[in-house]
Amino acid sequence: MDISLTPAQRAIADLPLDAKIFLRGRAGAGKTTAAVQRSLHLLDLGLDAASILILTPQRTLQTPYEEAILNAGLSSGQVTFATIGGLARRMCELFWPLISDRAGFKHPDQPPIFLTLETAQYYMAHLVRPKLDEGFFESVTIDRNRLYSQIIDNLNKSAIVGFDYREIADRLSAAWTGDPAQRRVHADAQACATMFREYCLENNLLDFSLQFDIFANLLWSEPMVRDHLTRVYRHLIYDNVEEDGPRAHDIIRDWSADFESALLIYDEGAGYRYFLGSDPATGQALSETCDQVIEMNDSFVMSEYVEGLSNSLVTAITRLPTDGIHGTFDIEDIIAKRYYPELLDSIVEKIRELLHLSSFISHPSEIVILAPFLSDALRFSITHRLEQAEIPWRSHRPSRSLRDEPASQALLTLAALAHPDWDVHPSRFDAAYALMFALGTDLVRAQLLAEIVYRPKDLRLSTFDEIKPEMQERITYALGERYSALRNWLMLYREGEALPLDHFLRKLFGEILSQPDFGFHANLDAVKVAASLIESIQKFRNALEPNLPITNYQLPDLGREYLSMLQDGVIAAQYLESWKSETDDAVLVAPAHTFLMMNRPATVQFWLDPGSNGWVERLAQPLTQPYVLSREWDASRTWTDADEVAAETESLARLVRGLLSRCREKVYLAIPELGETGFEQRGTLLRAFQRVLQETGE
Repeated sequence: MDISLTPAQRAIADLPLDAKIFLRGRAGAGKTTAAVQRSLHLLDLGLDAASILILTPQRTLQTPYEEAILNAGLSSGQVTFATIGGLARRMCELFWPLISDRAGFKHPDQPPIFLTLETAQYYMAHLVRPKLDEGFFESVTIDRNRLYSQIIDNLNKSAIVGFDYREIADRLSAAWTGDPAQRRVHADAQACATMFREYCLENNLLDFSLQFDIFANLLWSEPMVRDHLTRVYRHLIYDNVEEDGPRAHDIIRDWSADFESALLIYDEGAGYRYFLGSDPATGQALSETCDQVIEMNDSFVMSEYVEGLSNSLVTAITRLPTDGIHGTFDIEDIIAKRYYPELLDSIVEKIRELLHLSSFISHPSEIVILAPFLSDALRFSITHRLEQAEIPWRSHRPSRSLRDEPASQALLTLAALAHPDWDVHPSRFDAAYALMFALGTDLVRAQLLAEIVYRPKDLRLSTFDEIKPEMQERITYALGERYSALRNWLMLYREGEALPLDHFLRKLFGEILSQPDFGFHANLDAVKVAASLIESIQKFRNALEPNLPITNYQLPDLGREYLSMLQDGVIAAQYLESWKSETDDAVLVAPAHTFLMMNRPATVQFWLDPGSNGWVERLAQPLTQPYVLSREWDASRTWTDADEVAAETESLARLVRGLLSRCREKVYLAIPELGETGFEQRGTLLRAFQRVLQETGE
């Protein structure tokens, strides 16, 4: 597939086969487009596809390469698309006999069990929960699932940055200047991390941190492993290097001499995954491994107006001069209302006006609504208004748990009804909600039906024929027919042998819920959620079922256990499918950082509530600290208020520049006099906009 390239992009694509290039520049400069064409060029030359390694820090960033190779009709089956973490897992699996004993596993002759984020949280919960009863984390007031995830995050940081996991508490406490009691929290977090690592070694469990540690500390130095990697992979394309961690950069630096060609792509001013351990400084230092550094800074996205606004805003935030043109903000692009509901009404009205009257908007997908955080209430308020205006929308929140999705709630309620031995008794409202979703009806009829047919105490579902005729008419016979089909299916299933939960849901979905007139038949969003739920359950089962004799914990029914853990909020993994709807022609509603990591431009952006401190403040994380656990942090220093302010300023400037570099034409500021919580807010971002307006006399 040949697309129109600039001379600079064509030069990158057609580089000699022995070129090692570090390509840097702002987002939107066409770097990835050039790199994608480079991958196609390598395949066009007849190189063995298996010799090409395409690395990204996040799987979703590989999509442009996968789609281009597929659309060009070239064989992508042998091209390796990977993250460093994914490569670490493959090597652990392939060379397990080589290192299982040296790594300290109690059962080196048994195969490894790889944990997902979900199953790691599952085991962490079972280990830490008794400690909570003993008084661990008494002063911490966060949800348990966040507590478990922060302990896991500390272990991941130790692997990604490259320090011993037994130093976590020492590093956190050395930088702490507040209440001395916090050091006890650090000690508790260290004890739990150590207990988890020891449990993993005892039971052949490999979470991400252990996989990466084994790869970096043991496998990478093994001649057999190095020989395998250098023999198989001869050409490297490594995109968004700034979003990866320092240990990944160490490995690539060490590996670089063995590649015949390499193209490393670096985004200036990025590093949005710093809270996950990304290190732009060590990423930029990889330029030393290349023969040439090439810069591409002409934006294919930003208009001159947006570029000027970006420079002026960053200057206003940092109080430091920026290169390039400066501009102002069009005061007519401010949407200001006293109350939040009025503000949301005005945003939707402006979107409708843009879609019908604007000369630069032709599709809903060119519009995004961004907020610092996207609560359930805010998401519902926005999307409900878009639906009423008949404007297609989609929403993406990677941190949103599967338990919060209506489709998964309905499926798991039906699963509980089908398995009386679980001793899980959904409420009448839960049953009504499941019937509404599964049968494709309204809540009023579903509640009426549930009140009559469902008995929570014994999970009894009576037949539609038992209902009085006048009530049957109110419910409607069409709905009764669908209910009867669902009930009969559930009753027949109860009489047979129970299936694993993921198999059960596939069978229920395929034989009933996806059929015409049922709730999942035409609801594509619900289908995506169902696919993610089934994938989650399958991974959960695959990680817990194998080699049960070597585990200390005797597992109950895995379906019931999964349901319990999901309800507790422990399980909340992200699934690639939820990122793959970027081509949907719909208005995107998302948190600002999520939009950045989707790495796609938009013609118009709405920034919701710029006066909120959520645009700049870090989430409260009492058990971890991304800056202190980074490689750049001086362990002899303490973390002060000045450090916090400097980090917030740098983070906000990075966020603003990143958002605007992905904006073609306009930014609308949506400002409520009273914020979502009902209080007046005048945060740093709003003050920066005011400074830009004042300096230009608007």
